[in-house]
Amino acid sequence: MLAAGMDPAYGQASAETSGGQQAAGESLGDLSQMQSIVIDRGLTPLGKSCVECHKQHNPGIISDWKRSRHGHVGVTCIDCHQVPADAPNATQHESLVGTDTYISVLVSPDTCGRCHPREQEQFNRSGHFRGYRQQIPKDDLHALVHRHEGRGHPELSAAPDMTGCMQCHGTEIKLDDDGRPTARTWPNSGIGSLYPDGSTGNCTTCHTRHRFSLAEARHPAACASCHLGPDHPDIEVYENSKHGQIYAVEGDDWRWDSAPDAWEPGDYRAPTCATCHMSGVGELSVTHNVSERLYWNLWAKRSDVRGSDDVMSPLLGDGPAGREKMKQVCTACHGELHTDNFFYQADAAVQLYNEAYWEPAKQMHDELAAAGLLKENPWKDAFQVTFYHLWHHEGRRARHGAMMAGPDWAHWHGFFQLQQSFYTLEQIHAARMASGEIESGEPKAGGGH
Repeated sequence: MLAAGMDPAYGQASAETSGGQQAAGESLGDLSQMQSIVIDRGLTPLGKSCVECHKQHNPGIISDWKRSRHGHVGVTCIDCHQVPADAPNATQHESLVGTDTYISVLVSPDTCGRCHPREQEQFNRSGHFRGYRQQIPKDDLHALVHRHEGRGHPELSAAPDMTGCMQCHGTEIKLDDDGRPTARTWPNSGIGSLYPDGSTGNCTTCHTRHRFSLAEARHPAACASCHLGPDHPDIEVYENSKHGQIYAVEGDDWRWDSAPDAWEPGDYRAPTCATCHMSGVGELSVTHNVSERLYWNLWAKRSDVRGSDDVMSPLLGDGPAGREKMKQVCTACHGELHTDNFFYQADAAVQLYNEAYWEPAKQMHDELAAAGLLKENPWKDAFQVTFYHLWHHEGRRARHGAMMAGPDWAHWHGFFQLQQSFYTLEQIHAARMASGEIESGEPKAGGGH
C-alpha cells in the first residue's frame, strides 16, 4: 500500500506532504531527501523495516533502490543481504539480535545468480572470471607491487594493491573474527573477487549498487574505470574513434533503457563497449561472456588466436567463431566490404607487432639472459624496463588502437613508440654482447661480476 499523500503512479509524494499543502507552482525539490516518504507495496515486515531504517541513516541507498528494478518489483535489502546462520560471513544487525535472521554486508555473485543464473553462468566462462585468480601465481607481479612499489614496508607495502590492483582485478575477501570483511580486502570494486561462499565475480562493478542500472552498464564509462591508462587505454582509444566521436556528440539523446536483446541500432547511432562485446544485436543474444566475440588475445606478450575452453587460459574462447559474431555486430551498421577490410587492416597491425617487434625483442632478451647480462632487479635494468614497456604498454596500445579504430593510439602512442623502444633494445643488446658486461656496476642476474 501507499501511504497517504503518495502518488500511486510513481510512488512519490503528491501535493499534500508532511509540511502541509504545496503552494501552486512550487517545486517539491528532490523527494529522495524527504524523510516523510513511505514505501509500502506488499513488502514483508522485515523488508519494510530495512527500508525505513536505511532511509534515515543511509538515504542515498534508498534513493537508488527506489529507482531500481529491484524497487519496482519489491526486492528489498533483506532479499539480497540475508544469509544462513552458519554462513562464514553471517552477522546480526543490532535490531536483529535474538532473532534467527542473519545478514552480511557482502552480496556475492551466488546471491545475484539466484535470480540471474544465465548471466552468472556466462560470466563464469569469461575472461572477467579470472580477474583475480590469474594474479595468484604471479610472483613477479607480487614483487613489483609489494617490494618495489610498496618499498617492502613492513606495514604499508599492500597500499598499491589495496588502492590499485584489487580495485579492478578483485581479491580474495577475508573475514575477521566477527564475520565481517577485513579492511585489507574490502571494499573493492574488482571484477574477479573471490567471496567467502566460494563464488567469483562482482556484479556491482558494472551495475553499481543500489540502482543496478542496465543503462549505466551500457555506457562506456562503466568499462572505463578499469580499461584505461598506459597499458590498455581502451576508453581513450574509443574516444579517439569515430564511434566515440558520435557518442560524444549525441550520446545523451540515445535510448539506453530498452530491454535486453531489444537494444539495437536506432536506440543508438554508434556502438559502445557493451554493444560490441555483450549486447543482443540481430541474431546475437545478450552475453555476459566478454570473451565470446574476440579473435585475438591483445593483452598478452604475443597475440595469438583464441582457441581454448579453459577459463584460466589467456586464449580463452573460439577465435574464428568470435570473429564471425563480431562481424555480425559490425554489419548491423556497416557493409560487409567495409567490415572485412577493417579487420584486414587491424589484423595486419597485430601480425606486424608479433613478427617485427615481439619475436626479435624476445630473442634479444633470451640471449642476454643466457649470457648472464640481465640485472637481478629488473626495474633497475634499462633493457628489462624497455622490454616490459615494449609489450605491456606500447605493444598493447598499438594492437588495441588498431583493433578498436583509434588511429592516434595505433600510431603515435603505439608503433611510433614501439620503434623507439626497439632501437633502444638493439643498442643495449649489442653493447652488452660485445663487452660481456652490463653498463653499470649492478650485479648480473644469477651472480655478481
